[in-house]
Amino acid sequence: MKKWCFFLMLLCVYAGALQAKDESIALRFDKAGRFRIAQFTDLHWSHRSPNCAATVATIKHVLDTENPHLAILTGDVVTDALAREAWQAIAAIFAEAKIPFAVTMGNHDAEAGISREEIFSLLKDAPYFVGEEGPADIHGTGNDVLPVLHAQSADVAALLYCFDSNDYPAQTKYGHYDWIRFDQIEWYRQTSRHYTQANGGAPLPALAFFHIPLPEYDHVEGRHTTLGTKGEGNASPKINSGLFASLVEMRDVMGVFAGHDHDNDFIGIEYDIALAFGRVTGADAYGKLERGARIIELYQDKFRFDTWIRTSSGKEQLYYFPSGLSAADETGMQYLPARQGAPTKQGVSYTYYEGDFQSTREMTQSEPVAKGTMPTLSIREAPREDYFGYEFRTWVNVPERGGYRFYTFSDDGSRLLIDGHEVVDNDGSGSPRRKDGKVALEAGWHELKVLYFESYMGQVLEVGFSSKDIRETTLSESMLFIPD
Repeated sequence: MKKWCFFLMLLCVYAGALQAKDESIALRFDKAGRFRIAQFTDLHWSHRSPNCAATVATIKHVLDTENPHLAILTGDVVTDALAREAWQAIAAIFAEAKIPFAVTMGNHDAEAGISREEIFSLLKDAPYFVGEEGPADIHGTGNDVLPVLHAQSADVAALLYCFDSNDYPAQTKYGHYDWIRFDQIEWYRQTSRHYTQANGGAPLPALAFFHIPLPEYDHVEGRHTTLGTKGEGNASPKINSGLFASLVEMRDVMGVFAGHDHDNDFIGIEYDIALAFGRVTGADAYGKLERGARIIELYQDKFRFDTWIRTSSGKEQLYYFPSGLSAADETGMQYLPARQGAPTKQGVSYTYYEGDFQSTREMTQSEPVAKGTMPTLSIREAPREDYFGYEFRTWVNVPERGGYRFYTFSDDGSRLLIDGHEVVDNDGSGSPRRKDGKVALEAGWHELKVLYFESYMGQVLEVGFSSKDIRETTLSESMLFIPD
């Protein structure tokens, strides 16, 4: 009886707010230049279950603790009978909290006696619902983009893409789960292109939300830039329709956030795009993880976000994009102090070697052939195509104290050291490969050394870095200095 009184109260809240639905809700960065999102996923709401009260308690705790500007429910929200009443009860939670919310469809949402279209028809009049059904001429329902406005103007500062990841293929030979279709991808490309052109040709920072994870989620497992729990396999589509390739090409989406696999909540980075699971929310959903939500905080005018998991036990797994570092990384690393001096001459000092080397360590034990300076880290000026090597030495000015991630991409081997500490070990002969490493640096000048050797066939060297505030970039000529 108490359970039904509780839901009756929620429905009364919904009905009262419905009469005063605010049609002018705008998503906007706050005065501090932040925009916070709570991702709830896999509520698996069964309206007749006593566990709904626990699910409501989880949602309310997250909303009260984090006070997000927006909540996004990424699928498998209502999965049992009395679906209309269930959706109304869920909408009432956000009406009571006065927090806007949006929804993406899961594979189970249309199995509860109500279609995708009917769900959005029901929600469109719900107070604080800011989603849209989306274009009628493409696959799925709820394909939509939510613009986030600048704190001080009506300019669009960020974009939140919502996709319907659909449910099941028409034929079982294509696997158990459906994929995001070409017409949805083309809709995204056109929308992204529109906002990029309106922004003077520069992509706007964006995120993407949907239910079923992409096949590329498999690629980030086990990397040292990956944080969180992998308690089960990634139940992705067997067909890869190429959405991730379009995200790479359009250069706006920083992170993808999915649900579906309740015992996963990890986040990692693939080609400068974060791939993340939310934290399962519903008390009636399977899974061992404590119920909660993933929080994402955007920074205005930056390709940057912080994200963490919020449960009733507290805040955990704080992760920084684009660096791929965690709070545990920053607190656990020893900070290297800045060097004395302030070099004014741009450039790089080098020592050049020749020989059939198998490692940079072997190279530096041989006799140098030449020494000098050059504008940047480059092997293009090498007098021969094979069997040579360089030791580059330069100083870089670190703008602020914090964790940094450096990488080398090379054929053949390379190593990167900062203030004498090895950060990247990409040594040895072989095909082109990338390796990276992390380091904590005090603000100021630091000595950077890059060692490289080329054996036979093919030569390449690229060196770059990222931080909490700096999207991954190569070390350019303007960053490199020779001490006076």
